[in-house]
Order: sequence, then structure tokens, then C-alpha cells
Amino acid sequence: MTTIDKSPVKAQPASDGAGWWAQTCSTVFRRESALSFAVLLVFLAAWEWGPAMFDVPIYIIPPVSDVFAEFFRMITTDRLFYHVAYTTAEVIVGFALGALLGMLIGYLLGMSPTAEFVLSPYILALQIAPKVAFAPLFVMWFGFTVYPKILVAVLIVFFPIMVNVLGAIRTLDHDLVNLARSFNATRLQLFWKVEFHAAMPPLFAGLRIGSTLAVIGVVVGEMVGGNTGLGYLLVFGSGSANTAMVFVSIILLTLIGILAYVAVVWAERRVLHYIPARAATGGI
Repeated sequence: MTTIDKSPVKAQPASDGAGWWAQTCSTVFRRESALSFAVLLVFLAAWEWGPAMFDVPIYIIPPVSDVFAEFFRMITTDRLFYHVAYTTAEVIVGFALGALLGMLIGYLLGMSPTAEFVLSPYILALQIAPKVAFAPLFVMWFGFTVYPKILVAVLIVFFPIMVNVLGAIRTLDHDLVNLARSFNATRLQLFWKVEFHAAMPPLFAGLRIGSTLAVIGVVVGEMVGGNTGLGYLLVFGSGSANTAMVFVSIILLTLIGILAYVAVVWAERRVLHYIPARAATGGI
């Protein structure tokens, strides 16, 4: 006679599902990282041997080995790390000042329709004007100092952050504002508890854009009027027909932009930890 097992079924702990998901994500991340590294190796191999295969002159595209050799030469003879630190400091200061100015103006215009109506045409005109045209003017005003580079970076970073913050304030849920007012919230409390937090996701989206634009602004300022920084080395290498130096400067500027972008993403994940992350492991 068959007996029926009436013992209680043990439930799977909730941590098993989370552990399985974490293990799956880790496996996918390792696979995607390996594929990304493989693409990098293929690119470096094509860069090293491709120009010679197609008879491309070295002064047009030098092989990657020559670029690495120029990198180490610049470390010893051209104070490369000093120029990198100089440009990095300008990017940090220009990005910080542009972000603060963009947040301030964005919040003020969003909270005051009158100020937005009065100032918007002038801000739009400032944005439409080419920023490269301001660099020689700043050099004439402030000389060959650090200020022209920082000011160009501030102008470029300012607008996308201001637009994102202003758009967030415009689209704020009025029911939420009325609810806060029903609890007798002051204007400062309404700003800090409702408006500021509602604008955080668009703000960080603007900061991501601004972190890369800050590098462009600094390089433009250094190329127009500067004797220090990677922008200066870029112009110097171009003028002396040293293509390897130009490639070294471009690569280092790209790394600075990547590090700035990664720093913003890290801060975004720390501040906006309450927003669910995407299921995908990669991406920007």
C-alpha cells in the first residue's frame, strides 16, 4: 500500500532567487567584458599592422607602437603628467562652476515664470553663439591664463544642465505641490522637499552630458590661447608634424572625459539609489 508523505514542503528561501540573479548577472557581465576586451585587441592589432598593409604613411596614421613610444618619450621630455594634471584640474573646475550655474539659473527660471520670460531670449542667444568665438575674446580679456579655458568650459556645460532642470520644474506634478501646500509647507520647504528632488534625475542626465562637454571647452581654450595642457600639446604636435604626439593627446583627453563621465554615473547611483537600475549590465 502506497503511503503519502505528509511532511511539510520546505520553502525555498528568498535569498536563493536573489543569489541566482546575481550569479547570472555576474556571468553576463564577465562575458560582455571579455567581448569588449576582444574588440579592443582587434582594434589595436588593426591599428598596428593595418596602415602598413595599405601603405598608409606613418605621418598620417602612425602604428600604435609608435604612439606608445611617443607617450613614454613625452613623459620624460615634455612633462606629460604635468600637462595632464593641468587639463584635468581645468575640466573639474569648469564642470563644477558650469553645473552650479546651470542648476541655479534652471531652478530660478522654473520657479519664476516672469524671470523665465524676461531672461530666456538672452540665454538662448548665448547658447546659439558659437563658444569657440568666445575663446579669443576671453584670451584678450584675461591673457594667457587659466581663466579663458575655464570660462569656455562653463559656457558649454551651463546650457544642457539648465535646460534639464528647467524642464523638470516645468513638468512638476501640481497635485504634489498642492499637497505640500496643504500641509502649510513654506516656500523653502516646497523647494527642498518637492522641486529639488523631482529635478534630480534630469539634473544628472544633464551632468552626464556636461561632464564630456567640459573637456571640449577646456581643449578649445587651450588650443586658442595656452602654453600648458593637452590642448597646447595637441597644437604643438600638429605644428611640428608629430602625428604620434597628436594621437597621445587625443587619447589622454578621451580618458579624462571617460573618467569624468564615470564619476558622474557613480555619483548618480549613490544619490538616486531609490530608482530601480536597468536590468542590463552594460550600457551608458
